Amino acid sequence: MKAQWQALIQQAYRDFLAGRGAKARRGQAHMIADIAKSFAAIKEDEEGKRTSQQQLIAIEAGTGTGKTLAYLLATLPIAQAREKKLVLATATIALQEQLLLRDLPDLAKLTNLTFSYALAKGRGRYVCTAQLIKALDKSQPEEDATLDLFQAELVKQASGSGQDQLEKLAENLSSGAWDGDRDSLKENLPNEVWERLTTDHQRCTNRRCPHFTGACPFFNARRAMEQSDIIVANHDLVLADLALGGGVILPSPEQTYYVFDEAHHLPDKAINHFAASFRFNTALSWLRLLKKFQPEVLKKLGASSPSAARLLNQLVAPLEILERDLGALYGQLYEQVEHLPRDSRPAVHRWPNGVLPPNLLAFSEALVIHFATLCRVLESLVNLLKEAQDPEKNSSLDADLAGEWQPLLAVLHTRAQSAHQLWMLCAQQDPPNQAPLARWLVRHSLNEGDEDLELCASPVTAAGDLAYRLWSRCFGATLTSATLTALGKFDRLKQRAGLSADAVCKTYPSPFNYPELGVFEVPKQACDPSQAEAHTDAILDYMQEYLDHPEASALVLFSSRRQMNEVYDGLASQLRKITLTQDMLSKNRLIEKHRQRIDEEKPSIIFGLASLAEGIDMPGKYLTHVVIVRLPFSTPDDPVDATLAEWIEASGGNPFMQISVPDASIRLVQACGRLIRTEQDIGRVTLLDRRILTKRYGSQLLNSLPPFRRELH
Repeated sequence: MKAQWQALIQQAYRDFLAGRGAKARRGQAHMIADIAKSFAAIKEDEEGKRTSQQQLIAIEAGTGTGKTLAYLLATLPIAQAREKKLVLATATIALQEQLLLRDLPDLAKLTNLTFSYALAKGRGRYVCTAQLIKALDKSQPEEDATLDLFQAELVKQASGSGQDQLEKLAENLSSGAWDGDRDSLKENLPNEVWERLTTDHQRCTNRRCPHFTGACPFFNARRAMEQSDIIVANHDLVLADLALGGGVILPSPEQTYYVFDEAHHLPDKAINHFAASFRFNTALSWLRLLKKFQPEVLKKLGASSPSAARLLNQLVAPLEILERDLGALYGQLYEQVEHLPRDSRPAVHRWPNGVLPPNLLAFSEALVIHFATLCRVLESLVNLLKEAQDPEKNSSLDADLAGEWQPLLAVLHTRAQSAHQLWMLCAQQDPPNQAPLARWLVRHSLNEGDEDLELCASPVTAAGDLAYRLWSRCFGATLTSATLTALGKFDRLKQRAGLSADAVCKTYPSPFNYPELGVFEVPKQACDPSQAEAHTDAILDYMQEYLDHPEASALVLFSSRRQMNEVYDGLASQLRKITLTQDMLSKNRLIEKHRQRIDEEKPSIIFGLASLAEGIDMPGKYLTHVVIVRLPFSTPDDPVDATLAEWIEASGGNPFMQISVPDASIRLVQACGRLIRTEQDIGRVTLLDRRILTKRYGSQLLNSLPPFRRELH
């Protein structure tokens, strides 16, 4: 590492600690050094392109290590010196807010580092000025009845009762009181209203829009982001950018150093991002709508543009074929789910090993071609309408007319692309000796007895996509979290995230003295959850004995919403009065209400599901007891997990020991991590699942937990 980089980082660290009146933490200092050395060792050519292969480092840093400061100090000075962008990607809004509102301002205030930062968001989080003006414009002399009818049927429109609200938004936007960001609105705006006011990359006319230069909130934010040293994003936005080719929403990966905080979420985020689905009746509805209005659209747009007329005529054949084939396929697929029970849950049929029956495979191959044709024609139409709005282009189409129709046809193009993606995943052959795609069918019960079928396809691992789209391209990356290892090893992370076998991986334990601060217990009430009724009774018995007291401040974590509600219904009246469930309030309001009760010196208990097992911070008196009702194994009926398990078993492996146990280990550590958040916290973690003492995998799970003092009965 260059001496000036090292000196700059060390001085900044000393300044920060002095400003906080704090002492250096051993794990934090080691983490700074390891990340900085890893980043500095990356070699580049004269054009700034990476030439070395060892560009990644994964670091598990226990709670209290101070990993945020560590990766900021280790990466920022070198990124600036090398003229690279630094993208900080988180999995949760809470961590984004912490970075923007606390960590980055503190770093600027307490050190001699000079830097700028911005929050990156997708286009859909910003108002489109053109759309807002259009929504407000009541004075158009000639309304297009065809467009209005088509749009009203295709896109749910809000009622006119929101007109005053729209006028207020426009006034605040023009005066500068509002920056156009949905998240900065003081009042909640319903989704159906917001959808009228925003846009996407297909509908946006970019430089052709009269508001592009200074009145577009998205591009104003984009320009600010392009000038920033640090860009705060989330995992989904990084993945969306990569799916578009990289460098479209965020800076080019080749010129970017990424830090993925909460990196244990990245593989699952990637799997969800590269999955696709298709609802038959929903798709048939908009396809029939396009077919119905095609003659009228042809009259409107084709009259003055031979190119538009030619393209609109090309829609007829694929629309007729798609309507016919999808209708026939719906009837065949319905037989797969017709016999499944009808209850509150959607009915699911999964094809073993993701292998589709021959008739569905043949349909898929044909539908790929027809949706590809539809995509091509709609894309050409959208581009033609965008061109017509460009004053520098000599188009026979009226610019105002093109501007009216372009957003609607862009919506149809986006839907056609989504459908094409699903049928591509259904039609493709899974490569031999590689994990297959999961493919399954869902029957949804709608209002008034209506039903719809949804065909889904998903990779069972994101390793290949992440390795190809991200790790092979990025200038460098750090993955960090309090839980990257499973059962003490990085093997599961490497497998899921596509890291190479020789990727650098480090672990820094928490500085907390866990044996003095907390107890991990398996009490006498604990039993095997497979005995569902007995297990629910055991939870109720434990709560009555140990949580019915004036100082109760507890979080009870369930794996099943049904059991959570059963236990709540079975509580004695006094306990029910002090218990809040996740079904009652939003996550933030739930925690706020709980804190309020504790501040008033009243008892409070939260019943929560998996989303409360991580990412919430309730230090000190706000949480002194965490109860985990059962080991957090994934649900056995998840189509993606089931297909992956089949493949591992067919390959001679043990899916339970290779996937279920390691993943449960990570979730269990995360749940236990809710208890001790500072060096002053004390409390107890209770597990009401006796399998951790009776099953052969139990000792592995126990050994992966923080070193609490143990009370095992």
